[in-house]
Amino acid sequence: MRNILIVLATGAWCACGADVVVHPTDDGRALVNPDMGWTMHYYSNIPQNYGSLLEPGDDCAWFPGCSTVYLRIPWAYLEPEEGVYNWAALDTPAQRWIARGGQVAFRITCSESWLRFATPEWVKRAGAKGVFYDFGKGPAPDGRNWDPDFVDPVFLAKLENFLTAVAARYDGRPEVAFMDIGTYGMWGEGHTGFSSQVPQEKMNVDVKTHIDLHVKCFPRTKLVISDDVSGPTNRSGNYPLLDYARAKGVGWRDDSILVQPPPESWYHADQAAQFWPTLPVVLEHEHYIGSKEKKAWSADLLVKSVEEMHASYLSIHGPARQILDENRAAVDRINRRLGYRFQARELVWPESASTKGEPFTVRMSWANAGVAPCLRDAYPCLTVKDAQGRIQAVLADADFNLRTLPVAAPGRAEARSHAFTVRLGRWQAPTFKEGTYDVFVSAGKVDGTPVYELPLPADDGQRRYKVGRIRFADR
Repeated sequence: MRNILIVLATGAWCACGADVVVHPTDDGRALVNPDMGWTMHYYSNIPQNYGSLLEPGDDCAWFPGCSTVYLRIPWAYLEPEEGVYNWAALDTPAQRWIARGGQVAFRITCSESWLRFATPEWVKRAGAKGVFYDFGKGPAPDGRNWDPDFVDPVFLAKLENFLTAVAARYDGRPEVAFMDIGTYGMWGEGHTGFSSQVPQEKMNVDVKTHIDLHVKCFPRTKLVISDDVSGPTNRSGNYPLLDYARAKGVGWRDDSILVQPPPESWYHADQAAQFWPTLPVVLEHEHYIGSKEKKAWSADLLVKSVEEMHASYLSIHGPARQILDENRAAVDRINRRLGYRFQARELVWPESASTKGEPFTVRMSWANAGVAPCLRDAYPCLTVKDAQGRIQAVLADADFNLRTLPVAAPGRAEARSHAFTVRLGRWQAPTFKEGTYDVFVSAGKVDGTPVYELPLPADDGQRRYKVGRIRFADR
């Protein structure tokens, strides 16, 4: 029977004949990983909100866990003339985040309370039907703003042309986190009670057209839709549009966190429960200053919203520095739970292996300490390197997919284990010379390519983390 050496700190190895058993410790820091994190509202409908408060070129890397820049902007700003595009409005902030390994997300809106023609006026001149309205009062012949008929054939044809152009630029790119289905209703939230006042019964038919259009134009991009499409205060449990969206693989978002004071801090946790196990959930809190002024803001409730709705994303919706400075403890709590958080609980390998190809066993135990599942494949791996940092062996476990790890309440994440057999040696690939080598742990693609940041020290710069050593001997 093998001797066992339990190693509580990384970088240790034991006498020949023992197993090395490593229990890595989560260092508690914020992680920047795909499909999760804080989203910075660089544009929040009005282009000056809130990127204009940042220094030019600021990518918010200083905000712990900020993974994504969110660009919510009216169609009229991006296609001021038919076929003439203002791509710089999207590409400039997007590239700031992409350059540091972040992502970008979008919402294109067609109706705004502050802008007469959020849908470009040239669409109306081309024959698209619509109505003028006064915000909060409804349709009026001399109203200040204009809503299109959201299923008018001319409007839809022009919109499809535009979305096709956006898709040619961004669809399917790994740098794109998600796109909102935001072309219906006020602020892209799928409601018209403040504007053209389309009856909910008609909306239940019309919004499906916009869902289908986005699914058609963005087949390789994660899509999400607002909870409000089925009624902003609807708590009946009957949400046909959301059922339709979910069946199409569309995720869910709630733009109304902390808009109202308690106990109405949010309305639709029941909807989130239908989405989060398999699709992304995006939460957006109210404009920070406005939420505080209405006495709706609560850092503890913000944390609770992430827990209750199993959020993958959470907004930075206001002055980013102020939000962080005034809510640092809550930000840190959220970062330990938001999205998924892979923890390597136990790693076991032999202290000494033969260069002659004798098989040995590697065992790993992992948990997801976040509130949401990882929505793409993730495989654990041990990588062996020499003293010069050169890769000598990649030991990926293709039968242990971390996306299947369950989520649980704080501190109760269930660890799952798997063992697999490895055969390395001098006379077969990969070959080894006698000596002692460093062992690194990672999570990523099935071939051992690291993808996911782990809450561990000793990063090699490629999301591999040093956890110990292994000796290879001629025996």
